[in-house]
Amino acid sequence: MKLNALMDNKGARKGIKRVGRGMASGYGKTAGRGHKGQKARSGAKQQATFEGGQTPFFRRLPKIGFKNPFAKKYATINLADIQKAIDAKRIDASAPITIESLMVAKILNRKHDGLKILGRGEIKSAVKITAVAWSKTVEAAIVKAGGSIQK
Repeated sequence: MKLNALMDNKGARKGIKRVGRGMASGYGKTAGRGHKGQKARSGAKQQATFEGGQTPFFRRLPKIGFKNPFAKKYATINLADIQKAIDAKRIDASAPITIESLMVAKILNRKHDGLKILGRGEIKSAVKITAVAWSKTVEAAIVKAGGSIQK
């Protein structure tokens, strides 16, 4: 076998369709685009939501719901997660626990509109927490452990 004799199998490569190169090519005149219409024009794209002039599906559905532009989104953490971080020595129980200290310890990754403490789990360490919001069970659990919580 010689390198200059190597060839692809028959039908392995297909030639490109050269459109708009005369009537003899079979793709002359309209170049395979049919006659007139949006798809025959250059640069025209069909919208993904276009339904042939019929009212699109998303416009047939009723408008529902309301999104409050002033809603607050809090970074939340449970008491169990705080205690786990204290046990793992990621945060110091004697220092005040704030959203910044939790971000430095990589327990939270975003501030949002403040820190909210949730009551799942229990806390054994006496901690001083600064948060924006918390539940009543959280306050009771922290005070019972000998700590305090404030805004």
